[in-house]
Order: sequence, then C-alpha cells, then structure tokens
Amino acid sequence: MAEVKKNILTYAGLKKYEDELANLKQVRRKEVAQKIKEAREQGDLSENAEYDAAKDEQREIELRIEELEKLLKNVEVVVEDEIDLDKISVGCQVKLYDVEYDEEIEFRIVGSTEANSLQNRISNESPVGKALIGRKVGDTVEVETQAGTIEYKVLEIQRVQ
Repeated sequence: MAEVKKNILTYAGLKKYEDELANLKQVRRKEVAQKIKEAREQGDLSENAEYDAAKDEQREIELRIEELEKLLKNVEVVVEDEIDLDKISVGCQVKLYDVEYDEEIEFRIVGSTEANSLQNRISNESPVGKALIGRKVGDTVEVETQAGTIEYKVLEIQRVQ
C-alpha cells in the first residue's frame, strides 16, 4: 500500500480549513437545502433554472466538504513556537538576498495547501522551498527553475509574527 502524503499546515492554516468545513456543513448546506425546497415548490422541475442552480451549488459544496475532510484527515501541524531557527523549515519566515536582482526578499515556508505566491507564502515542495529547507543563515542556495538558475543568500530565519 502506498504511503499517504501528509498535508503540512501551520496552525493558522489548520484553523482556516476547519472553519471553512464547519461553515459548509452547518450554514451553507442548510442554505442550499432551503433554495432547493423553494425551487421545488415552484412546480415543474424540468425547466426550473433555480432548482438546477441550487443542485449545482449543492454538488460543489459536497465536493468541497469531501476535499477538506480528506485534507484534514492526513494533516501534520507545524507548531511555530517549536521551530528550530538554526535552519530553514516549514513554518518559518526567511529573508533572502537575490544575487541577480540585488534585492532582499522574504518568504514564508508553508505546506503545499497553504502556498500563495501573491502573499510570499511558498510551498516546501516548490523548487525554491525544496532548495531552502535545511539551509542556515549565511548559506548560498542555487535553485533551478523554469526561468533558469536563481541564486539566493540566506540572511535571516525567524518565527512568523
């Protein structure tokens, strides 16, 4: 049997997904059930756009619930207070120096489900994330990307504020 992949989440990420799941189960399901009931009361379902839309919405909600339950079943939470700041790991904030562009950048290393490049949250499974994991302040890291090789110097490792 293949090993089940652990979904690495920070505590904030875990809370976000748990809250979303609770909302879907306790609020959204009831809202959609009410929409379906009201649409049924209008009579002929074969040409009832409200009924079809509500059933589609219900399907989407149930799929998302299933997706979230699967994600949360195999979760591993990173406790930010226990992160070893001697080396880069999931849950820490890193300040890097980009050699090519002569600028400092900051990333937060997170599990793949929390990654968001617009918020500088990079996955531990991305090329940059993989290259940074385990590195220390002062290390120079070369990362092979689709755009070519990027060179970073690790300036600082810190806990997320």
